[in-house]
Amino acid sequence: MTSYDPVALLAETRAFNAELERLLATMPSVHTLPPEESRRARREGSGIFPAPVFLDEARTLEVNGAGLPVPLRIIAPDSEPTGAFLHIHGGGWTLGGSDMQDLRLKRLARETGLTVVSVDYRLSPEHPYPAAPDDCEAAALWLVGAEGRDAVGHPSQLAIGGDSAGAHLAAVTLLRLRDRHGITGAFGAAVLQYGAFDLSMTPSQRLWGERNLVLSGAIIEWFGDQFLDGFDRERRRDPDISPLYADLSGMPPAVFTVGTEDALLDDTLFMEARWRAADQVTELRVWPEAPHGFLSLPMSVMDVALSAEHGFLKRTLGLDPR
Repeated sequence: MTSYDPVALLAETRAFNAELERLLATMPSVHTLPPEESRRARREGSGIFPAPVFLDEARTLEVNGAGLPVPLRIIAPDSEPTGAFLHIHGGGWTLGGSDMQDLRLKRLARETGLTVVSVDYRLSPEHPYPAAPDDCEAAALWLVGAEGRDAVGHPSQLAIGGDSAGAHLAAVTLLRLRDRHGITGAFGAAVLQYGAFDLSMTPSQRLWGERNLVLSGAIIEWFGDQFLDGFDRERRRDPDISPLYADLSGMPPAVFTVGTEDALLDDTLFMEARWRAADQVTELRVWPEAPHGFLSLPMSVMDVALSAEHGFLKRTLGLDPR
């Protein structure tokens, strides 16, 4: 894990947050814009996130989904792969894409030896629930099967993970593999980054209020309504929608990452506790004052947190030679 000075790291994070809030105050909030406008801004790098870098080395293929092809973006390590990582991007089930974080995924591949397979699932509101989890389920079934393993170099180890909505979809995918297909143990580790695990809203979501630090109360509600239009709060507690309410037996070891200045803080704290109470191995990484989405922002805490997660993967999957 990258060494760091916690005092200096906190000071930098606070300064970054102040500038981030100032910048967000000059922009229309995402919940006031058509989704296609926010998608275009993210792809152009004209919002709060750095402009994406699209790696020429990445390749794409399609697998069969629920009657539709599911595109996958594959980024390999520089040496012989030791396994594969099924990545699910964030963006409130409404924004983002499999090609929007190539540099971060290339770093994961380089530092762990895992080939990254990123799912380009269908987005809301054009394709609301259950489209996104259906696509992620199809991608996972493909990867654990012979065809998928052949396509990514016969990996001996598999892991799964994602950020925000991607962490939610990763947890749902693991539960679907177990409950619908009787598959447990195929994925040896999970990386769950500031996920939304209770779509009926945890206390930290409900208490967050109007402050816009990547998320606000209004933005959280808007994203939920894009994904689950017409679903009342009780229906949103279905474990296929809110995995916090699921039986979590048979889940793989997991690392949970979140910052304390995140409206989804309770989602991670509660999910990690329930995962651990189900007798699963967990690591909880709570980064002081880091905001939602910090792993996609140019912050030193991003570098340290990613290093910790990659160390977890190497230890858990037996990839670390030490």
